Amino acid sequence: MDKLIESRDTVNRWLERFGVRFGIYKNGTFKEQLFPFDSIPRIIPAQDWAVLEKGLIQRVNALNKFLFDIYHDKNIIRDGIVPAEFVYSSKGYMPECEGITPPQQIYSHISGIDLVQAKDGSWYILEDNLRIPSGASYPMIARTITRKVSPETFRENDVVDSRNYSELLKAMMDHVNVNGGANVILTPGRYNSAFFEHSYLAEKTGALLAFPGDLTVENDQVVYRDMYNERHLVGCIYRRVSDEYLDPMTFEPSSLLGVPNLMQVYRKGNVALVNALGNGVADDKGIYYFVPKMIEYYLGEQPILHNAPTYLPYYAEDYRYILDHLEKLVIKDVSEAGGYGVVFGRDLTPEKLAELKQLIVDEPRRWIAQEVIDFKDLEILEGSERVERKADLRAFVISGATTEVWRSGLTRFSRNPDSFVVNSSQGGGFKDTWVLKN
Repeated sequence: MDKLIESRDTVNRWLERFGVRFGIYKNGTFKEQLFPFDSIPRIIPAQDWAVLEKGLIQRVNALNKFLFDIYHDKNIIRDGIVPAEFVYSSKGYMPECEGITPPQQIYSHISGIDLVQAKDGSWYILEDNLRIPSGASYPMIARTITRKVSPETFRENDVVDSRNYSELLKAMMDHVNVNGGANVILTPGRYNSAFFEHSYLAEKTGALLAFPGDLTVENDQVVYRDMYNERHLVGCIYRRVSDEYLDPMTFEPSSLLGVPNLMQVYRKGNVALVNALGNGVADDKGIYYFVPKMIEYYLGEQPILHNAPTYLPYYAEDYRYILDHLEKLVIKDVSEAGGYGVVFGRDLTPEKLAELKQLIVDEPRRWIAQEVIDFKDLEILEGSERVERKADLRAFVISGATTEVWRSGLTRFSRNPDSFVVNSSQGGGFKDTWVLKN
């Protein structure tokens, strides 16, 4: 026990020293805080991981096919699998991306798939994050520090070596790079919530870290100008800027974060964007409902991993079920992220339940409802005591020449004993994820 406490405290001191922080805007103020590390790892046996790995690859391959289809032939709509209005009313659907085929026909190069494990051992997918999923850097650096301060930890335990994430990332960027030019990580800047990750991944992959203004379009190519004003042709941009701010000539005209005329270069196939623009249509919480059907439709396979039991008020039967059982369901606003817009019916007063019911009646497309999964508690250290808290797992799937799952992940936990919400933006912490060799 003393050794675990010492390891936790030492790793957190090093994380603080290295500036490993998570920034959030709240009430108009930017605040940075330590993303607390817990030294008790999540352990996943090899046989369990094999199922997860296979299921995650299956899911991401289907989602990539869906994105190509939606921006091209739209067969899944024509065949009645996904209603057209769920696609075209999604905030993530971008008509500007119609007809564009990304290099190597890959849309979601880095997929962050959020899962929970029920108390019976079953795994459920909660969300697909296909736009700008973040978080891999935290377990990466935490394990690096742990190896330094407690080298015996990994000598004495049969754990898969997870130090290859940057290699997977670089290989993927090289694979989609269109012209042999530089790989670039485009950051919005110092005050972005995940700036540490941007700089850390640039260092680990050998990519150039570009700030707003470092990239320009010249002769239908993207060029990076360094501090000496030397020009470098760019072949791949791992962008950490949201779609709507990426090109002020096409999207939000007031944006100072993007690259003017980037879309015309992208449309001509002269630069790869990681992840592709327009991916938000596939990780819309309403579209999530249809992913098992996508797997059957595009791959001709039964889903290996399952969604949490989900209801769409779009369908009359589901609509009635939601309104009749609101007090026992989780209601999610499809336009929110980061743990926001999640409401547990059991926590609401009768008046608030009535208000929520009316919101669903007024805007059924805005909401989904899910059964509450009593997912597994994991042990964490709270001060000097072991306590149990809710935890999820963000698995990272890299799609390049092949689709691979990083054999680790970001395990996030709630520090609130009464909360099911584990997001870092909601005050949670993280721990290492050990995948066992045998």
